[in-house]
Amino acid sequence: MNPTDVSGLPSGVPDVLRESGIEELYPPQAAAVDAGVTEGESVVASVPTASGKTLVAELAMLSSVHRGGKALYVVPLRALASEKKAEFERWSDFGVEVGISTGNYESSEEWLASRDVVVATSEKVDSLVRNGAPWIDDLTCVVADEVHLVDDPSRGPTLEVTLAKLRRINPGLQTVALSATVDNADEVADWLDAELVKSDWRPVDLRTGVHYGDAITFADGEQREVPVGRGERPTAALLDDTLSEGGSSLVFVNSRRNAEAAARRGADVAEDHLTDDERDDLAALADEVAGVSDTETSEDLAAVVERGAAFHHAGLSAEHRSLVEDAFRDRLLKVICATPTLAAGVNTPSRRVIVRDWRRYDGEFGGMKPLDTLEVHQMFGRAGRPGLDPYGEAVLIAKDHDAMDQLFDRYVEAEPEPVQSKLAREPAMRTHLLATVASGFARTRSGLLDFLDRTLYAAQSEGTERLESVVDSTLDYLVANDFVERDGEEITATALGHTVSRLYLDPMSAAEIVDGLRDAEDPSPLGLYHLVCRTPDMYELYLKSGDRETYTERCYEREDEFLGRVPSEFEDVRFEEWLSALKTAKLLEDWAREVDEDRITERYGVGPGDVRGKVDTAEWLLGAAERLAVELDLDCAVAVREAKKRVADGVREELLDLTGVRGVGRKRARRLYEAGVESRADLREAEKSVVLGALRGRERTAERVLENAGREDPSMEGVSVAEASADGEDGDGDGSDADTRRAGDGSAADSGDQQASLGDFE
Repeated sequence: MNPTDVSGLPSGVPDVLRESGIEELYPPQAAAVDAGVTEGESVVASVPTASGKTLVAELAMLSSVHRGGKALYVVPLRALASEKKAEFERWSDFGVEVGISTGNYESSEEWLASRDVVVATSEKVDSLVRNGAPWIDDLTCVVADEVHLVDDPSRGPTLEVTLAKLRRINPGLQTVALSATVDNADEVADWLDAELVKSDWRPVDLRTGVHYGDAITFADGEQREVPVGRGERPTAALLDDTLSEGGSSLVFVNSRRNAEAAARRGADVAEDHLTDDERDDLAALADEVAGVSDTETSEDLAAVVERGAAFHHAGLSAEHRSLVEDAFRDRLLKVICATPTLAAGVNTPSRRVIVRDWRRYDGEFGGMKPLDTLEVHQMFGRAGRPGLDPYGEAVLIAKDHDAMDQLFDRYVEAEPEPVQSKLAREPAMRTHLLATVASGFARTRSGLLDFLDRTLYAAQSEGTERLESVVDSTLDYLVANDFVERDGEEITATALGHTVSRLYLDPMSAAEIVDGLRDAEDPSPLGLYHLVCRTPDMYELYLKSGDRETYTERCYEREDEFLGRVPSEFEDVRFEEWLSALKTAKLLEDWAREVDEDRITERYGVGPGDVRGKVDTAEWLLGAAERLAVELDLDCAVAVREAKKRVADGVREELLDLTGVRGVGRKRARRLYEAGVESRADLREAEKSVVLGALRGRERTAERVLENAGREDPSMEGVSVAEASADGEDGDGDGSDADTRRAGDGSAADSGDQQASLGDFE
């Protein structure tokens, strides 16, 4: 099918598609058009990675906007949201305005009403519905990217309930769901009242197999010799084989530490395949990577990047990940060694994918658990980029013949598992039941059951007994904690319940916070950090070897600061959770005391991305705690507000006025303070030479800071650096400052990649 044969699109769009190299639609794309995707019909496209799913979404959204409607594109990851927004902006010449919304979970984002296409995470869309965003009523098309993630226990229920709510609000809503190839795509299509387009077609041939001994054995029985030298690792041999043909490789391993170690070994292989020009470009990229933050992780990443490789995991900052992904797409970086998170949607194709580790640790399982077939197939799908790779290869590694047979049975020849709703899990149900009542979707038990009947869970369930049991126990919990009230058959959200729903809190988190704040007279920052760190919405740091003794001692040293009863050491699980929360709270306290980021990452064994994730989550939870304190008229609201500001900006109390100036983060604020510039008012009156010296002689930075502080004449023309301030280390790593996060689209959380259950699927 030629693009000019597609009806319903704005005039000129087919020509743009042809100019971009699309002479013929891929078979799955043509099938979606035949199914009516440009005529407002709902479609589920279950096709392999790189088979053109995004264009199916674009055709649906463009045709919907052309008919006078508004489209919403729902993604699982913030990074993917940014990628898709940039991609969709190519349609701005046709008057299509694109907006993005991923943070600030207590806002209705009314400005998005002026956008034709909105890109947002499923959590953000859920919060928009809860906060009554009026433009949600105007939606005519919703696209759910990676819809198979309804199977994910942490974020799947949100996607599932959000789609059910959007379809309830807009009965004629066109729903386009993009999915990996899964066993029960027909069930998903039935749930969404959509036509199913299912295909195994790929634009680049994908060969899958297992490496054992000195060869890869592919699914079709053919072999490719890849000998492993004496003392050489199979992964290194596979990398060298790919690079010798001009290809790039993705290596999937099961932990951050393994990703970093594998990247060092990958760099040993990659550097032998670099041209002189590539070495120069990589040296410049390594400098950029090292400049992102003053941490060991940053230095380690820069060291391997300079040699043509990189590691990729949730411990990296968002800027690190972006630099690595862009350089890999440009084929400057030859090897990425990653944890499985990279397979979750971000566009990083390669010639060969190597799945080195097919087991990972699972606490609930009690040891190393095999990965799901669907997850491994998602990794496989990263192999082969249209237009650049003549083929793609996905290879597992076996240590013996029995393991090779097992890998063929489990992954190479197996079909992906069916997706199963996780909505009945208790954390998901209590969160979404409260939101359903608070936002008026149901006002009785029968109304709740009727709404839930629109979910995938109901579609997959035989009978209603299990669902009714979970609903009843959840309602009992919500009533007991004063989030909802029952009056006969009528169920209504209390004022507190409405607030908790709008704040996007797990009701159990809200209950923990409320109980703690009610006992607080003059809470310390550590006490407040610990309070929010022990909620379900914060992923706590694990206790490592020796930590129990260390944090038990700290627990008793600062026992009077905790908001709530300290569990007995004999309550093993509760006490360990309490100490894990304390460790996490201590990280936040160090950050708010201006401890250097590199010392924090070393002290707690985390990466810069983890620090950002914990800080952003704490800022959100403390903001919610402040709202709850005000709602309940508690005296501690001011203390909570100050603790929130300190952790958000990463400073001691005396710097809060300075960090309130846009462009002044924790490092710049401290240098200004030590130079005698202690407040916003001082910035308006201080000698310019003193300000310039404190800002390391950077005139443009100084001018922006003075302008943001309200100085009438911020110009630094003719100003010389004050001698007393000119010396010292140039530590202007302010890209990591909290103010830099605020300089984005208005959401501090948007720079973070991991915001507990709110953030990046990491």
